[in-house]
Amino acid sequence: MTAMVDEALHDVVILGAGPAGLAAAIYTTRSRLDTVVLDAQGGGGQLAIIDRIENYPGFDKAVTGMELFEAMRRQAEGFGVQVGFDQAQKLEADDASVTVIGDAGRYRARALIVATGARHRELCIPSEERLKGRGVSYCATCDGNFFAKKPVAVIGGGDTAVKEAIYLSRIVEKVYLVHRRDRLRAEALLQERIRERPNVEFCFDSVVDEIEGTDAVSGVRLKNTKTGELRRIAVEGVFVFVGILPNAEFLSGHVDLDPLGFVRTDPRMRTRHPRIFAAGDVRADSVRQIGAAVGDGITAAVTIQEMLDTETPPRRCGPECAI
Repeated sequence: MTAMVDEALHDVVILGAGPAGLAAAIYTTRSRLDTVVLDAQGGGGQLAIIDRIENYPGFDKAVTGMELFEAMRRQAEGFGVQVGFDQAQKLEADDASVTVIGDAGRYRARALIVATGARHRELCIPSEERLKGRGVSYCATCDGNFFAKKPVAVIGGGDTAVKEAIYLSRIVEKVYLVHRRDRLRAEALLQERIRERPNVEFCFDSVVDEIEGTDAVSGVRLKNTKTGELRRIAVEGVFVFVGILPNAEFLSGHVDLDPLGFVRTDPRMRTRHPRIFAAGDVRADSVRQIGAAVGDGITAAVTIQEMLDTETPPRRCGPECAI
């Protein structure tokens, strides 16, 4: 792919078109800031693969993640937000601007909002890598129907793992919920719901020792974390939900990262670099909730507007502007 050079100095570049990025874009665009939004996959992030959302304010009935994303996208587009496709690879930054170097081009701005989110953490065992797409999955909504009337294992004990296990229990023959601790970490309501599912079996104090199968998953070997005892369960699918990793590798050297690679910010979403801001799941102190990501994006946008308003000459987009 040939890189294109964007010579313009924009007010804001936003990386990521999930809840944080779109919320930020709505606010910067309404403030008449010249805004560029980039996303490697077209937007939505982790939101787009959530099966059921019940706790987002303003929706009295459950919606899917894709439905919520589409509503956010339509609202953003109504204010003129357009999402471009590109993957950020590295940054160049000085006191006056930040340049994003992507696969398809270069984008220079007076401020950058990093809302690149996070990706699923893997088990990091050889058989997992070998059987990806052959029974190993990280998205129940995407792949659950391939395992209709078949047994599967769900690995993890947090909100995401339990939500996905509940979803799968409506499709598959049986769900083995494997968790390394002796109790789930998910919120109480989710725990109540999954315990009502007759085809869910809990495998506590257990980790995956091996995923079995040659051309496709045929079973999982579990290891008891307390006794070391090995146990085999026959499954045809393995769904892994054991945490997330930040999409922030390209920021190294420009901002402070925590030990897991998440971006450290202050309460106004500012990083160590005065022109780089972070919002949403990529941020170290994020509570990993949709509403929190939206709040982060808005906070970053307002902080940037205040910062740019103190600088001269001010730059605004929109035909109704005199400058």
